[in-house]
Amino acid sequence: MKKILALLCVAALAGLGTAARPAHGSLNAHVLAQLNVTRKAHGLAPLRPSPRLAAAARAHSSEMVAAGYFSHDSFDGSVFWKRVRRYFGGGAVGENLLWAEPTVGARRAVAMWMASPEHRANILDPDWRVIGISAVHANAAPGYFGGREVTVVTTDFGAS
Repeated sequence: MKKILALLCVAALAGLGTAARPAHGSLNAHVLAQLNVTRKAHGLAPLRPSPRLAAAARAHSSEMVAAGYFSHDSFDGSVFWKRVRRYFGGGAVGENLLWAEPTVGARRAVAMWMASPEHRANILDPDWRVIGISAVHANAAPGYFGGREVTVVTTDFGAS
């Protein structure tokens, strides 16, 4: 197994509400565009969207918001790479997570990841070729989120 990176990034601001739903669809596209701007600036190939990785990311963001936890591990305790591989198949995978105020934008999200050495390493890994991105918004996320209004973003990276 070439590499399996699990990385966390946390930023939170308060808010209140009641429901969970996918964040505005353009946030996913804008995060991908901003990641590719960053990779291009470092002489790296752009990431291509992967529907299978997007499904893995969507399932994880949704599960974290609904169950009120924030972790690369799944709610059942299984490690992230096993979850991602159920969708993606074999090969190297990586993951970056973020939770932030609901108005977080792509530039801010990528800047936060780039300020963290582990997240930066994932973004600038030349072996990653594909990515799945899912931002999920909750008006009042339970548990770990303390009822705050949040957006949770999962990015799952793959080598093929």
